[in-house]
Amino acid sequence: MDARSPEAPGGRALRDVAENLFQELQEHFQALTATLNLVLEEMGGRIEDLQKNVNDLMAQAGIDSPAQKHRLCVWLPAVVSCCRLHLGLQ
Repeated sequence: MDARSPEAPGGRALRDVAENLFQELQEHFQALTATLNLVLEEMGGRIEDLQKNVNDLMAQAGIDSPAQKHRLCVWLPAVVSCCRLHLGLQ
């Protein structure tokens, strides 16, 4: 009889350990997935808020033509990058 077979005493213990380990991994994966989903939902909400604020600022600045928006989209990432660098966030 093979020591790894379910009928062998050690085989049953090994199977039980493997099943418990699999169950623990599955529970951790489910918890990680739930946490990740919450973080992504929160990030999505923040992005929507940011987009609304940018649109509001653009409207207040009188930027409404596609050409003006394009120019803003060209230099805005550079400004943000410069600010992040200055604040030590990069």
